[in-house]
Amino acid sequence: MTKPESGSDASETTVGNAAVPLIAVVDDDASVRQSTHRLVRSFGYRAEAFDSGEEFLSSPAVQQAACLLLDVRMPGMDGLEVQRRLAARGARIPIVFLTGRASDHEERSARSAGAVEFLRKPVAEATLRRVLLSVFQAAQRVGGDSDGDDQ
Repeated sequence: MTKPESGSDASETTVGNAAVPLIAVVDDDASVRQSTHRLVRSFGYRAEAFDSGEEFLSSPAVQQAACLLLDVRMPGMDGLEVQRRLAARGARIPIVFLTGRASDHEERSARSAGAVEFLRKPVAEATLRRVLLSVFQAAQRVGGDSDGDDQ
């Protein structure tokens, strides 16, 4: 198990009057995990990175994440199982799947279980930025609390 890669502590961070959302990145590939973590931080979000679904599910970030960037195929618990376990807990974290290789069946399963997006790696910086913005804009439109504390 690796220590979460974090740009700040787990406490709420604010800029002006707005809370900065925490994005959790779960990927077993260290280079992808680290580069995605850095990219998310460069967009102005807080980020924590985890090398497995098990590590993420046992962390405080489950209660704090406003969005989850989740690999599909990982050793041990795969991304679809992480999604199922979050749903079983009643967690309503928007999930964006990132995958280098996935079947149409996996994509349909993820989307039917509520994934907000299913992106193929490598993901362009502009695409990831657009997807994250749309996640938080959707939460604002429905009056949702996008800081993940409602779980």
